[in-house]
Amino acid sequence: MKEEAYGAVEIPDKFYFKIGEVSDIAGVAPYVLRFWETEFKQIKPKRTDAGQRLYRKQDVVLVLRIKHLLYHRKFTIEGARQHLRKKPDTVPGPTQAAAVPDIAEIREELIRIRELIDGHRG
Repeated sequence: MKEEAYGAVEIPDKFYFKIGEVSDIAGVAPYVLRFWETEFKQIKPKRTDAGQRLYRKQDVVLVLRIKHLLYHRKFTIEGARQHLRKKPDTVPGPTQAAAVPDIAEIREELIRIRELIDGHRG
């Protein structure tokens, strides 16, 4: 089975994922995913006749982006919403080149690296 990497997370190459699978891939509880659905209108899992959520691969990638913004970049929900609205998807697809990060993102990352280095010298 072919897999696509998103950062350190491997996304299995399949069409639909159940909420438990997305929960395991993203490392968040299912209730968090249900909450994010209400906050981020871009997450639109398909529903079976029984009401079970079926996430597409693009939904899983979006969930991983949202988790990164909220947990690692420390965005608020509103900040992440705005960031997703103004930023195109930066995950490269087969015909899409990776987007170049903006100067502010590069600067933030360099500051984090410097703080890590300074912390280890202390």
